[in-house]
Amino acid sequence: MVNLAFGKQTTQGLPGVIDLLFFGRLGDLAGEVDRSVSCIESRATPLAIREWLALDHQSLAKELCEPQVLVSVNKMIVKWDQPLFDGDEVAFLPPVTGG
Repeated sequence: MVNLAFGKQTTQGLPGVIDLLFFGRLGDLAGEVDRSVSCIESRATPLAIREWLALDHQSLAKELCEPQVLVSVNKMIVKWDQPLFDGDEVAFLPPVTGG
């Protein structure tokens, strides 16, 4: 588990935990990215996670910046500025094409 400098503290003062999922090509690029992040402040959003990923995973962050990539929180498509809370599941969804 990675301890990030953003997120929401739980009422007990312990860090909250957010689970990350990467689908399709994003999963390949995510490689060894820790899939659980510990949040210790009150500014966790998918956008903040994307910015954190850019520090060590530039190719993944570049793909996440593509306008076709969607983000969901707890299985609902949301905007990148959606506040995150302890126990949330954040999924990054690549564009889907079919024939």
